[in-house]
Amino acid sequence: MDKVSKISIHAGDFDFEAEGGQLEVEERLTQFKQEGLWDAMLERIQETVEFSKDSTEGISNDTSQPERGVNFRSLLENYALDGKPEQVLGALHFLREIENLNDCPPRVINTLFEDARIEPPGNLSLYINRLKERNFLKIPSKHGDKNRYAELTEEGRKHLEDKSDNM
Repeated sequence: MDKVSKISIHAGDFDFEAEGGQLEVEERLTQFKQEGLWDAMLERIQETVEFSKDSTEGISNDTSQPERGVNFRSLLENYALDGKPEQVLGALHFLREIENLNDCPPRVINTLFEDARIEPPGNLSLYINRLKERNFLKIPSKHGDKNRYAELTEEGRKHLEDKSDNM
C-alpha cells in the first residue's frame, strides 16, 4: 500500500493543497514556490504578524491593559469563543501553548480573564468537567483527577480550529 502525503496551507487569500505520493507533493510545492506564491504567502503572514503587534501595542498602551490580557482577548475574538465553556477552553489553550504553563490552578485562569477585562467564569470545575465530557480536555493519569492539569485533546484543538475557520 502506497503512503499518501498531504499538505494544506491557508494564509489569507492564499491556499495550497497537495495530496498524493511524497514526490508528487514535493513537486507541487516546488512549483508553488517557483511561481512566487510561496514568498507572497510568507509576506502576507509577516504583514499580519506586524499588524497584530502594532494593534496589540496600541490597545495595550491606550488602555493600560496587561499585554497578556490583550492577547487572550484577541484569541477569544479570533476564535469566536463567546460562551464561558469555550472561553475556558481558550484560556487553557492560551496558558499551556502560549505561556507554556503545565499547572493552571483556578487563580491563574481567573487572573487571565481579569487581565483581559472579561468576567471570570466562576465555577471552573463545572466548565472543565463539561469540556472533559465533550472530550475537549483530558487530565493525564499521573495527576489523578486534578483539574489544574487539564490539557486540550486533539478533539479540543480541532474544535478551536473549526471555530476559527468559520469566522
